[in-house]
Amino acid sequence: MTATTEIHTPRAPHRLSVAPMMDWTDRHCRVFHRVLTRRALLYTEMVTAPAIIHGDRARLLDYDAREHPVALQLGGSDPAELAQATRIAADWGYDEINLNCGCPSDRVQSGAFGAVLMLDPARVADCVAVMAAASPVEVTVKCRIGVDDQDPAEILPRFLETVAAAGVTRFMIHARKAWLQGLSPKENREIPPLDYPLVAAMKARFPNLDLSINGGISDWNAVEGFLAQGLDGVMLGRAAYHDPALLLEADARLWGESRQITRHEAVEEMRPYIARHLQSGGRLHQITRHMLGLYHGQPGARGWRRLLSERANLKGAGLEVIDAALAEVTPAAA
Repeated sequence: MTATTEIHTPRAPHRLSVAPMMDWTDRHCRVFHRVLTRRALLYTEMVTAPAIIHGDRARLLDYDAREHPVALQLGGSDPAELAQATRIAADWGYDEINLNCGCPSDRVQSGAFGAVLMLDPARVADCVAVMAAASPVEVTVKCRIGVDDQDPAEILPRFLETVAAAGVTRFMIHARKAWLQGLSPKENREIPPLDYPLVAAMKARFPNLDLSINGGISDWNAVEGFLAQGLDGVMLGRAAYHDPALLLEADARLWGESRQITRHEAVEEMRPYIARHLQSGGRLHQITRHMLGLYHGQPGARGWRRLLSERANLKGAGLEVIDAALAEVTPAAA
């Protein structure tokens, strides 16, 4: 995938994407989300460059081929390490390599990367330049609108301009500041006010950049509204995780496909994957924990969640637990 073939393509996968979320968007979650939408772009959890260089690469980088289009998000701030990690990851065939410039966690701050990089656009430019040189696919950046006492209206355009000069043309912008001191990661997702108009203004200011918006987006009215404003994509985060049925509408709404499966059909499509996972020694809850919200807001949702929560973690739990959970759901909700 290259910038020239993807940018400004109305039906590009990043028209809708599911954000990288630590401890959530693992390979099982991504397979489940891919059952719900064939088109949207999926992101891995953030993986640090040193972990790829020195750690268990298969554990960190392996994924199921059905996940495509899928992007790898890297964390780091050392250009040499990021270039090496990118070269290693290239063999895994990801559709995109993304640099995290938005995570505000203490772990990320101690490593001087994530949202801390908003303070040093020149370093980000150095990082993405060597990543792009090492990558056969597009290198992108996910960022905030600023951190701490920065004025987003000043820092964000400067950040975009500096990093774009190094060759990045696609950015995912979380429309909140990150406060590096005083707020937890959870609070940083909720307390800093959202500034959607600023992100829209960046698209008007930099029409040649491909910009996706992220942060607090939870329904289709918002998704379609941002696209109608001219933004190139929308990235869903926790809304897609807690209410994954949102993704069931994506292919029809954004890509004009006639096929739209039901919640029950999605569960049925997951069965062979779950069975293979169990046969290889995996545990049921490793997959079903990502499926708890499938019937969110539907009759029987509480029973579905309760059965999976209580039984999927038991030793020897198998597909019969899913059958029991489905029995809690009324036909109208299936």
